[in-house]
Amino acid sequence: MKRVDKHNQTLRFILSSLAFLFLFSFQLSAQEIDSVQVRTGKKIFNANCASCHKLEGNLIGPALGGVEERRTNEWLKLWIKDNAALRASGDADAIAIFNEWNGSVMTAFPQLSDDDIDAILAYTTHGDIDKVVVAGAEEEVAEEEPSTAWMSYIVLTALLLLTLWVYFRSKNEFLKVVTTIALLLATGYYGYGALMSVGVDQGYQPIQPIAFSHKIHAGENKVDCQYCHSSAKHSKHSGIPSVNVCMNCHKSIAEVAEGTTVEYDGRTLGKEELDGEIQKIYDAIGWDKDKFQYIEGYEQKPIKWVRLHALPDFAYFNHSQHVTAGGLKCQQCHGPVEEMDEMYQHSPLTMGWCIECHRETEIDLAGNEYYKKIHEELSKKYGIEKVTVAQMGGQECGKCHY
Repeated sequence: MKRVDKHNQTLRFILSSLAFLFLFSFQLSAQEIDSVQVRTGKKIFNANCASCHKLEGNLIGPALGGVEERRTNEWLKLWIKDNAALRASGDADAIAIFNEWNGSVMTAFPQLSDDDIDAILAYTTHGDIDKVVVAGAEEEVAEEEPSTAWMSYIVLTALLLLTLWVYFRSKNEFLKVVTTIALLLATGYYGYGALMSVGVDQGYQPIQPIAFSHKIHAGENKVDCQYCHSSAKHSKHSGIPSVNVCMNCHKSIAEVAEGTTVEYDGRTLGKEELDGEIQKIYDAIGWDKDKFQYIEGYEQKPIKWVRLHALPDFAYFNHSQHVTAGGLKCQQCHGPVEEMDEMYQHSPLTMGWCIECHRETEIDLAGNEYYKKIHEELSKKYGIEKVTVAQMGGQECGKCHY
């Protein structure tokens, strides 16, 4: 009887611990970032502050990332609303900042409410929590939710403790059988998921020999993807641009504009670093930017770009069939490249992902007489107005695995 009571006490202790862990988890969840406030702060910051300040790195004024760690909330509100009045009051910090920045007068913002300033400060503390993605050919803004992985670790630890208790302390054989079955099912489920993720490199982001920003080239300067990747419209491969293609523009562009920044490898690169990246192009091909001519007899060196997207050898993919015949935008597979400073693999590029796209994409046969007859027959067969890629043969194994 004493042993049973002891087991019951142990079980009650474990269940009480589980309840505490769940309550603790919910308490922490309640303290998550106020995403609405941060996004509001970003808008106000961009409208009023971005011309002189960045979150990381100095501009006309100092970097504001984490400014609440250096000044109190009350002081910052007084400074933002009327920094001249704060200096006139004899505030030592206000006078020191004014002198440090050579007497540059910061614009006063008396129109901003306390809530507006709190939103700005939330943005300077947490940064940009939005992530731009592309669904199909259309851009959407998706929220980057705070990670809750730690909650899973707490629950798994608690379940492990409960399982150990069942096996080593409990005398209930039925409970042991049920626990064993549950463990086998969980192992099979997670084991299968782990095996299916082998070779899936979604999110892969290697360091390249030159900090090339697609955001600057394809985004801000509107350089067409096929200007650099000219093989995409008539070849299986999209092609890697030669240094000569880079030099078509960079003969005349030896430096970036003042204030240009690029986020690369966890660092913010400014004008000096980015001018150095352009110099790497000149070092590869042998270009004298001062004399505006190629160096005679120079031993040119290739730029060793690291391949980002790679399908298995047994899978056939043709860029021209998708870009020219299918009329797909590059973003459909490669994501919002015009928003990427540092390129990464946006899509999983798995067989299931490709098949799903074939099932959903309708064929546009306007002006294409070659497929007119088969399209009419398939439309009648399926009772639809337009057929999909899958219905036109895009789901046959031999199309990709020949």
